[in-house]
Amino acid sequence: MSSSTAPEGTAATGAPAAPMVAVEDVHRSFGSGPTAVHALRGVSLTARRGELTALRGRSGSGKTTLLNLVGGLDRPDSGRILVGGQDLSALGEDGLLDLRRDRIGFVFQSFGLIPVLTAAENVGVPMRLRRLPAREREERVRDLLALVGLSDHAAQRPGELSGGQQQRVAIARALANEPSLVIADEPTGQLDSATGRAVMQLLRAVVHSEGVTALVATHDPQLMELADRVVELGDGRILSR
Repeated sequence: MSSSTAPEGTAATGAPAAPMVAVEDVHRSFGSGPTAVHALRGVSLTARRGELTALRGRSGSGKTTLLNLVGGLDRPDSGRILVGGQDLSALGEDGLLDLRRDRIGFVFQSFGLIPVLTAAENVGVPMRLRRLPAREREERVRDLLALVGLSDHAAQRPGELSGGQQQRVAIARALANEPSLVIADEPTGQLDSATGRAVMQLLRAVVHSEGVTALVATHDPQLMELADRVVELGDGRILSR
């Protein structure tokens, strides 16, 4: 390594690099009056580049609400969220759409694959939306399926794949547009423990090899040990980090 290369997590000047995700005193409620649900109550956290952060907490703790806000799928009542230095409150709907398409990859518990498309075609969908040239798109699809160990299953449809294989396709699809952030909401929730652990190990390996940031909501304690950092939520607040 040359002397001019900054250590991981620092800027070239030696100062700490800006976090990929910064959540600052965020509140989010649903409904009003005495029946209002206060999903988030002053949450603040950061996630560094190349880091896998696990969000733990019981159902109703605020994990999914927080992921939806960071992913630009919802807006906070107050507070601020920055992704890659971009203040999401400054973006209109078109700007949020561009953010989700170009800079964020999503992995869902239910896989979210299109049943009539093959594994390769599912991975290629985000690149089609960006109108990537066919040759470049096909090359990246091959690379991504190889990355998740599914090169031999490119022509199979979701119904012909196991749950673990479907989630691997979903991870490959999430990486299609080379996002800087991957958001995964209970990605192992429909898998048995052994398959879930294998998928989580893959996600961690991908985060480190691709240099992306991942926020993963999970309630499985076996999977939390694979994270770089664990943040616990309860009743809409950060309990530990």
